[in-house]
Amino acid sequence: MRAPLRAQPLTREAFAPFGDVIGLDLSGGSSANQGTATRFDRVARLGGSRAEAQPNLAVFRSVAKSLPFEVRLLERHPCSSQMFVALKCQRFLVVVCPDDARGEPDLSQLRAFVCGPGQGVNYRPGLWHHPIIALDGPADLLMLAWEDGTPLDCEERPLPEPYLVTSD
Repeated sequence: MRAPLRAQPLTREAFAPFGDVIGLDLSGGSSANQGTATRFDRVARLGGSRAEAQPNLAVFRSVAKSLPFEVRLLERHPCSSQMFVALKCQRFLVVVCPDDARGEPDLSQLRAFVCGPGQGVNYRPGLWHHPIIALDGPADLLMLAWEDGTPLDCEERPLPEPYLVTSD
């Protein structure tokens, strides 16, 4: 039996190969709104590669699950980044892996992260990931991706056997 995959806290450094962490630990910024706010630009690399695809800003309402959790499939958005930012959420689970040499999920590099309050993620285009899983209670998450309604919006791969994700 395969050893469980232990979820680790989300950090910018650990998640860098997969995309961007969007969080409250921002630095720099510039004064905005007549000095009543600070603006932080370009906190994530957003975009799509298809001219006909349009930005889709959506809300995902996710039911609560708990750890341990079985990962049974992965998906990717080959032509678009995909961003999730919590609107109402305690924590959520992020499971990711890069491509192998054939462009399929490299399960030997599967990683799991727990996003805490005030954190979000932006997956780079084509990154294999599990759909968002809310932990500790139901969640509302804001999602942004470039879509055109074709199969290139999202590709799914069932896994040959489940991967058990446990808490850190």
